[in-house]
Amino acid sequence: MFRSADSGQTWQDISNGLPEPVKDDYGIGRNVLFADDNGLYLTDGNWIYHSNTNATAPFWTKDVFPDKHSNIAPGKTGIFAYNYYSPILQKLNGTNDWLPVFTDLKEKKVRTVFETTGGTLFIGTDEGLLKSTNNGKTWKNVHAWGLLGKVAELDGVMVATSNRGIIRSTDGGENWDLVISEGGVGIDVERIKGGFAAINYSTAAKTRRVRTSYDGGKTWQPIDAGLQTQIIIDSPLQPINAGNSAQGNDSVWHPKEAAPTVFEYKTSIIQVGENFFCGHTDGVYMTSDKGKTWKLVLPAVKGKMFKLSVSGNVIYAIQMENHC
Repeated sequence: MFRSADSGQTWQDISNGLPEPVKDDYGIGRNVLFADDNGLYLTDGNWIYHSNTNATAPFWTKDVFPDKHSNIAPGKTGIFAYNYYSPILQKLNGTNDWLPVFTDLKEKKVRTVFETTGGTLFIGTDEGLLKSTNNGKTWKNVHAWGLLGKVAELDGVMVATSNRGIIRSTDGGENWDLVISEGGVGIDVERIKGGFAAINYSTAAKTRRVRTSYDGGKTWQPIDAGLQTQIIIDSPLQPINAGNSAQGNDSVWHPKEAAPTVFEYKTSIIQVGENFFCGHTDGVYMTSDKGKTWKLVLPAVKGKMFKLSVSGNVIYAIQMENHC
């Protein structure tokens, strides 16, 4: 696990105190971490680890995590814990106990839990997207097709990943329209300055595309030109610590057609200041010109990939096992 407080110029290894190795043992789609104003929260399925943005060594505090719950999600009144077959639990702020919530919910195949800033709850399941405006007392199915994954909201608009691409709602989640559809699934959505960023899989391009929108998710512009034309190989893989210059400047660049075949996965997209950062199988890439050029600022170990999260101006990058 790495942290950068200077817009990706230097990275500090804050893995000390986390289990070794930090990896995703629960498969594709597991929500292992999130960041909010209080810092980063991470689970390994046994404990929840928390690091605030101003933390110094030791970087992590840990708390008991409920058995058989491998996913976490933020809530206005406390953290949610859930799993595909298990009841949803919540640990209320200021308490130490995990208690069952939404016990009348009949559908148990939960993929996603999301609470809006206004307190509306959404649960993504195999049977569709469920919505509640009364703290989970009653639920309404508002989206029957396309499993809902990550959700981002801004100024009354929500965008979300689904198994058909990126979807959008302007009426509080009552109705959803497909706004990015290229034959593949939605990978990530994120709120950025004045709009949204998204990653989806294109079956035509046979790669994951990165886009931004500044009109409430109506139209989307690609920012991945620099990521599409080149791959990086022979990157130095030594640990990067705070105060060290970013490694990778002596890496050799090759056109894709001349390079060996590799699997590339763009995992997440965030913005800090005017810079965008993309988690990738190569490592963490940064662009300061809205995608015209990208620079590798944190190389990944071969066979791993980085997933990104941000709290304020602090970037967190967790290295996980590669998967599609």
